[in-house]
Amino acid sequence: MYDKVVYQIYPKSFKDTNGDGFGDIKGIIEKLDYLSWLGVDYLWLTPMYLSPENDNGYDISNYKQINPQYGSMEDLEELIKQADKLNIGIMMDMVFNHTSSEHPWFKQALAGDKYYQDYYIFKDEPTNWESKFGGSAWEYIENLDKYYLHLFDKSQPDLNWDNPQVREEVKNIILFWKEKGIKGFRFDVINLISKPDVFRDDNEGDGRRYYTDGPHVHDYIKEIVNDTGIEDCITVGEMSSTSLDNCIKYSGSKTKELAMCFNFHHLKIDYPNNQKWVLAKPDLKQMKFLFKYWQEGMQAGDAWSALFWCNHDQPRIVSRLGDEGKYWMESAKMLATYIHFLRGTPYIYQGEEIGMTNAHFKSIDQYRDVESLNMYQLLDKNEDRLNILGERSRDNSRTPMQWDTKIRKSWIEINPNCKNINVENQIHNEDSILNYYRKLIKLRKTYPIIAKGNVEFIDTKDDELVIYKRFLDDDVLICFYNFSDKNLEFDCDLNYFFGNYISAPSNFLRPYECAIYSKGIY
Repeated sequence: MYDKVVYQIYPKSFKDTNGDGFGDIKGIIEKLDYLSWLGVDYLWLTPMYLSPENDNGYDISNYKQINPQYGSMEDLEELIKQADKLNIGIMMDMVFNHTSSEHPWFKQALAGDKYYQDYYIFKDEPTNWESKFGGSAWEYIENLDKYYLHLFDKSQPDLNWDNPQVREEVKNIILFWKEKGIKGFRFDVINLISKPDVFRDDNEGDGRRYYTDGPHVHDYIKEIVNDTGIEDCITVGEMSSTSLDNCIKYSGSKTKELAMCFNFHHLKIDYPNNQKWVLAKPDLKQMKFLFKYWQEGMQAGDAWSALFWCNHDQPRIVSRLGDEGKYWMESAKMLATYIHFLRGTPYIYQGEEIGMTNAHFKSIDQYRDVESLNMYQLLDKNEDRLNILGERSRDNSRTPMQWDTKIRKSWIEINPNCKNINVENQIHNEDSILNYYRKLIKLRKTYPIIAKGNVEFIDTKDDELVIYKRFLDDDVLICFYNFSDKNLEFDCDLNYFFGNYISAPSNFLRPYECAIYSKGIY
């Protein structure tokens, strides 16, 4: 696990082989040689199950059927087979906090079947909790005279994990995919599955404190893992608004729940007062604190982290913390190095390896994301709402993968900068971002200190300068990062090992420069 690297594919936007505007499974098969060349070990596929696609596949109506939009079950079986030949494992996305409102279980619940009503959370009276997509977290059903809980869109009713039969259904689904040859499982917002014993209004917030890392969540995860025998698979949990103590339990060597977990605190450093839809500059001082707190804390708890900047829910990191202009290449490489030299398993989101940027859409008609469309309505008094979406929308990460310079028909518009930013332009350029990612992956597999070494953050007077040390036995790495477009003074008497500029720095780090120094490594 330590030296592995995971590549996330958003199939809808990855590679379209039949010209219908949607990426497909055959497109992933077509690009397996590219992914093998890059050096990745696992492919995390976001949901390709049958779905109304209200939330781009995270609203599942059948967990055991492939959406024809992506291909067939036979196509997926071929993908598993061909990937296995290249020593690449397939990781499926398991969405078990909620189903689609089109799922047969929910339809039967709405029809009055009390057995299936207990699969979900129906109440006579709602609380004042807010949906993560805006508005109330409850939807009224007139013919039942009840409200059902949906922490996300109203088309995504939450499952009732306190019902043992729901947990048996979940196990059955996991075993179905394990028997197909799936070697990894990513569990969507898994720390939200356990709801409180008593539902009450939240006068201090939006309700999340009552259901985040809920009362039985650890018991339920252990039950699912133990009863399906997936301890030998790579497993990762998406942890929403979680705590360090809980993440140590989720992925600690003593608790043996999951192999690793995602947390998102470092991606809220530009959310003033935790408000996603208010624009602000990133708080780099807070970023440094959070990485130190989580990296050293997880290490102390002998727990393992999933390392990432980007995914299908986050804007492009080079647009967020880097530079789209003069220092685009340097900042993209620096940000990549920062993640790949940390303690944990690195995740690369499609297009990140070529420095893809935000889409910068100019019209609401260009957006497809349900969260963005909802927020556009809720922000209707804000004259800056299109700019806010341009910075925050999940669609920034969902534009098609830029393989070449062609602008093709797609379910969502391709970024026009594909003319300059694409795989075709970079694959044969040794100095490109793409080839730099390949080097980072090779370094992790070559040097145990990167994969297994301890980590320690070093205090600095400049908020823009981050320094951390990796050490294993007698080997040491000191890693310097400049998160700004200005020169920053620094000093190191070790041997220069690696960096994102062609030459080693002298007495200062250049804009967005990273420089790795070593002792005992040559």
